[in-house]
Amino acid sequence: MTDRESANAANTVEKKEIAKAYKKYSKQFTPRPKYFVNSVKAFIIGGLICAAALWLENRFIASGSSEKDAGIYVVIILVMLAQLLTGMGWFDTIGKFAGAGVIVPITGFANSMVAPALEYKKEGIILGVGAKLFSLAGPVLVSGITASMLIGFVYWIIELF
Repeated sequence: MTDRESANAANTVEKKEIAKAYKKYSKQFTPRPKYFVNSVKAFIIGGLICAAALWLENRFIASGSSEKDAGIYVVIILVMLAQLLTGMGWFDTIGKFAGAGVIVPITGFANSMVAPALEYKKEGIILGVGAKLFSLAGPVLVSGITASMLIGFVYWIIELF
């Protein structure tokens, strides 16, 4: 082994030791997540959102809307409310408290569309808002549509036999 190779090997070992020491040091200051408490908050907030949506759907049905139309109205209201809260800067505050309880329903989808669009609104309507509108939601939509097509194709093949 040449002097240069042994110096490189020693340098690599030293870098690994420094990385381990830094990881150990930083672990002291990293707060540990409270999984149980966070799960309970997400369950309660998500449940409250779903219960409110069901209550609203029942009000629409009671006022004469069909069940299908009432469901559509509720989805529209939830998306608009999430967009409004995102625009006002409140959605992130609620999301920090509620976690997945507010992110998982359709409200999280609405937030994932509005937040990047607002961030790039200075770039203009087309290149800012329009270009960034689906930057977070786009890959999710593509993955979901592709998966549903594949599953539908498998079911179609199974029905043929």
